[in-house]
Amino acid sequence: MNFPDIQSVAQRGLMPDIQGTRDHRELPIDQVGVRGVRYPVLLKLQDGTSQPSVGDFSLSVGLPAEQKGTHMSRFVELLESLNQQGIALSAASLRKTLADMLGRLSAETGCIEVALPFFIMKAAPVSGVQSLMDYRCQWTIEQARTSSGVAQQLSCEVKVPVKSLCPCSKEISEYGAHNQRSEVTVKVMLAASAELSVEDLVRAIEAQASCELWGLLKRPDEKYVTERAYDNPKFVEDLVRDVAVSVRSLPGVQGYVVEAENFESIHNHSAWARIVG
Repeated sequence: MNFPDIQSVAQRGLMPDIQGTRDHRELPIDQVGVRGVRYPVLLKLQDGTSQPSVGDFSLSVGLPAEQKGTHMSRFVELLESLNQQGIALSAASLRKTLADMLGRLSAETGCIEVALPFFIMKAAPVSGVQSLMDYRCQWTIEQARTSSGVAQQLSCEVKVPVKSLCPCSKEISEYGAHNQRSEVTVKVMLAASAELSVEDLVRAIEAQASCELWGLLKRPDEKYVTERAYDNPKFVEDLVRDVAVSVRSLPGVQGYVVEAENFESIHNHSAWARIVG
């Protein structure tokens, strides 16, 4: 690609595109773009409907050594296009959005990250009372250079709060056992063209806890949660292993990072574990 000098642009009487002019330092930039851009988004759900949310976006491209700068406004134009068209975030739409971004900015490599809260309606285990449970999600799609050309990688990360109860405390105590709220963070890397239901990923995690959590519980539900956790004690090591076994069996998952953190109720520190597979 030919990049004009600023002087030649000025001589032709054109409004100068400074970003598009030639840079003489001969240093390519790995990533340049915008970060911390908040925009309304839709998240595609398992049943085909969409849930509104607010995304915190980071968008970037690789910049050739000869080009002075990228066109920052085009990143926001991309988000506005998604908003106006009502395109919901999913594995498929993110692949298309990355291709659109690279085309708009004439780039070979680039990355889109979007973090957002989302909610799942859950029924309490005994009373059946309905309430929303909130989770955090981050999608990342990147096209990078490899030894054989360029390749894409799409990943999804969720943070899921759960309940855990200590097996050792249960074993050595005459009554009761210490328990705590835990947070499980799972990042899955998807195979090319694979789809992923965020709800399925959350459920695969929650099923491995001493007990899952709900936003609203009545007294019979509280009894269930307490006794369920007592009957299903797990160390943080158990939790991270069980989640890894569950997650790696999901269709389209070709890699994962599973981390569990227990916010200990008898210590002023956390216990945590991580598995990379």
